[in-house]
Amino acid sequence: MNSHRIIAAKRRIERFADWLALIERYLVGLLMIAMTGLYAFNIFVRMVFPTHASAVAWIDEATRYIMVWVVFLAAGITLEVGRHITINIAHQIIPPRFLSILFKLIDVVGLVFSIGAACFSLSLAIFVAGTGQVSPTLAVPTFILYVAPFLGFLLLAFRYLLRTGGLRDVRRDPTQPAWLGGGRI
Repeated sequence: MNSHRIIAAKRRIERFADWLALIERYLVGLLMIAMTGLYAFNIFVRMVFPTHASAVAWIDEATRYIMVWVVFLAAGITLEVGRHITINIAHQIIPPRFLSILFKLIDVVGLVFSIGAACFSLSLAIFVAGTGQVSPTLAVPTFILYVAPFLGFLLLAFRYLLRTGGLRDVRRDPTQPAWLGGGRI
């Protein structure tokens, strides 16, 4: 009976992780399209209507904001699908039983670092929000930029937690998650 609860809980966590990754993937994709479109429009205006270039000066700042958000939102997805920086030679040099221990150590250190970075980012975002600072051309609160690292490190910590718990680890289980076509969500 207890094992059925554990299996059900694991399925719920996996389903939540799949939905979260799906939302992240589409959000990152939409942000990339928006950023590319804005920047292309900016270049078009500067080339074709140079006298009106100052009217779209806000695009440079907007694309920087979007790029920061894309980088941090994509970090968790990148870890989940095994696209973070790895040292592949370790698989050939280190014996499998030690490799497993090394992977666990890396995951625990990654989890602790991500939680620490998320806490630091949150405190920084709260501090910047308290200053009331706004961006020069967009006139939006600057703390919005500082929320991106907090959210990104939180999502990264979630992925490390999944790996530490043995739920998602492409190094050990190369099956694709459901949001990448490995099954139904």
